[in-house]
Amino acid sequence: MPGPTGLFPHLVVNDAKAAIDFYKKAFGATEITRHAAPHSEKLMHVAMELQGTKLYFADDFPEFNGGRSRTPQALGGTPVTLHLQVLDAQFIWDSAVKAGATVAMPLADQFWGDKYGKLIDPFGHEWSIGQTVRQPSPAEIEQGAEAAFK
Repeated sequence: MPGPTGLFPHLVVNDAKAAIDFYKKAFGATEITRHAAPHSEKLMHVAMELQGTKLYFADDFPEFNGGRSRTPQALGGTPVTLHLQVLDAQFIWDSAVKAGATVAMPLADQFWGDKYGKLIDPFGHEWSIGQTVRQPSPAEIEQGAEAAFK
């Protein structure tokens, strides 16, 4: 029997049990499953549902990666942003900050028509939150981009 198909982010975190709690509180995620690594307190796989899609993550296992840690903290940050397009950005934003996220770019109305901001979760992953609040014309977007990139 085939399993689900699609694109699912699969993160590495430094404390998967704490990440489960954070993603529940911050984004309203629900836990689907967790699998513990044998003879360890670490989790080798967690699946959660988040805003209608799946989010996978696991604890860091440097012993299976040539001794190298793969968390954003160990790598000095992340080049990847996980984006949530939602109906109520302020609610999600406030929940995430209250749960322990750090503001990287304040939530504000943007020239492209979204209320948008960026957060860093306690595990070093960057999240952007967006809510469409207006539909600017292509000319308005171009003018806004010109002003923003001066």
